[in-house]
Amino acid sequence: MSALVTAEELLSMLADVTVLDVRWELARDDGHARYLAGHVPGASYVDLETDLADPPADPPDAGGRHPLPDPERFAAAMRRCGVSRERPVVVYDDWSSQAATRAWWLLLDHGHPDVRVLDGGWAWWRRAGGAVETGPVRVRPGDLPADPGHQPVVDADGAAAVARTGTLLDARAPERFRGDREPVDPVAGHVPGSVNVPTLSNVEDGRFRPGDELAATYRAVGRGGDVAVYCGSGVSATHDLFALHLLGRRAALYPGSWSGWVSDRSRPVATGEA
Repeated sequence: MSALVTAEELLSMLADVTVLDVRWELARDDGHARYLAGHVPGASYVDLETDLADPPADPPDAGGRHPLPDPERFAAAMRRCGVSRERPVVVYDDWSSQAATRAWWLLLDHGHPDVRVLDGGWAWWRRAGGAVETGPVRVRPGDLPADPGHQPVVDADGAAAVARTGTLLDARAPERFRGDREPVDPVAGHVPGSVNVPTLSNVEDGRFRPGDELAATYRAVGRGGDVAVYCGSGVSATHDLFALHLLGRRAALYPGSWSGWVSDRSRPVATGEA
């Protein structure tokens, strides 16, 4: 089974899956309002800031701006949304799947065996003529246990080691990777030795590119050895992890990502092209 589901496929299987709406975007706080105004029928809203992340330290420490959530709190949020291991889950957003893949990764990390991403998200659901439901949804509670550790992760030292001996991918926009501008974090640049595969290079018109195109992208930057991915705060990095998953490749997440890396000013910083 593919981890990617089309809107047309979801239309035919809607009664048999749990659907999570993860509408969140950097510098926006209206995800819940957009959900209430219209969502896939039966979908529960998942708040990235409170359900898929712990509050950051002030200023952010090694955990970054979106630390991985406390396992018990995450599992409780998923149970509230009706998530059980025995029932497939489909996640979506309206941001080219950049937030939805965070939910995908966390559910896999907690041992869920069947989590899929709606290709194209909300926009492509509407294009396919999918029904629209408004207002809140009440679902039967699920039974997902807190069971993290099923996906590989690295810390700052591990990320640096992968950059030296394997392939460390930076999923941020090219101008942030080069250090031309940094609109969020206090230091511009990238982890020395990392290579840039921007999240949005994985998609076209909001949908994931065909497998041969994704394979060509990642083949061009691969150096062999272990692979790990980071971004600004561990959210959009999961998009690159998902693209690699579609190619049958397993890679580690650096959850603290750039915001965690620069929390220690003694760590080296590179600028310019890789």
